[in-house]
Amino acid sequence: MVSHCSVPMPVFVTMVVMALSLFCLHSAEAQIGVCYGRNGNNLPSEQQVVNLYKSKGIGFMRLYDPDQSALQALQGSGIQLLLDVPNDQLQNIANNPSQANQWVQNNVAPFASSIRYIAVGNEVQDPNKPFVLPAMQNIQNAINAANLGGKIKVSTAINSAFVANTVPPSNSVFGDTSFMSPIVNFQKSNGSPLLVNIYPYFSYTGDEKDIQLNYALFTAPGTVVTDNGNGLQYQNLFDALVDSVYAALAKAGGSNIPIVVSESGWPSDSGDSATVSNAGTYYRNLINHVKNGTPRKPGRLETYLFAMFDENQKPGAATEQHFGLFTPNQQPKYGQLNFGS
Repeated sequence: MVSHCSVPMPVFVTMVVMALSLFCLHSAEAQIGVCYGRNGNNLPSEQQVVNLYKSKGIGFMRLYDPDQSALQALQGSGIQLLLDVPNDQLQNIANNPSQANQWVQNNVAPFASSIRYIAVGNEVQDPNKPFVLPAMQNIQNAINAANLGGKIKVSTAINSAFVANTVPPSNSVFGDTSFMSPIVNFQKSNGSPLLVNIYPYFSYTGDEKDIQLNYALFTAPGTVVTDNGNGLQYQNLFDALVDSVYAALAKAGGSNIPIVVSESGWPSDSGDSATVSNAGTYYRNLINHVKNGTPRKPGRLETYLFAMFDENQKPGAATEQHFGLFTPNQQPKYGQLNFGS
């Protein structure tokens, strides 16, 4: 066969090897994002927030609503976005394809170069669960109509409570298969990951009798759980929770669907074991850990830390207001975290 490559073959081979080496190096790195929650009355401006992400080397952001000022500030920043369709918009979008098209035209198409994923709902519960799949389908159709189907992936964010029989992880199944099985089929047919919020903190505080703090903080000195179903060993709770979802996906026919950890964090105040020391330990260890994946799925695990700032107007338990990596005046709570590791 005649080669039409203008680069001499030895040089071409060297270039390919270098490119593959760079790809492998990049692939071995963790992809760390940070969630940008905006439930506060004392937070920096959207442009200041984007500048802070850039100055700290944070290349990925989750944004829970299509705030136009934030979307504008992201343009040209190089930061890639996980953008939510808020839960209170699901019913309208599920029932009206035109509304899905309008949502995409207003909030996605003008900012497409920055958007990586669309999360159609976050930890959706009844009575909104029936709207999740049709909303995902309508958003996907709108994305395709905008010629963005190959670039932007559509998913939804669940939490580990959607999984049952999690001890050991290989026993896990989805608790509501009527809800999850069609979503798994959607992910398979569209090549999209499943977004999962993983919180060892809440698992630990909900069962301190059986779960040790060091297992939740990545500081256990050795194996804590051996999965008799497959022989895998677990030294931290994060891995066990993620692999429980992988096992449930496999049982639902989605063994090849990747997981993106769309939230994970530890509060620094106002709750049991919610201290600056524990939170700092958790975030540092999580960042270092996810570059290696889990026992069931070794390799890089894209993970979004929750959250960028303490949010003084966040509803719910008092701990919800203390998940920030930074204070509202942009000072780091835990020293220098290596987000680009």
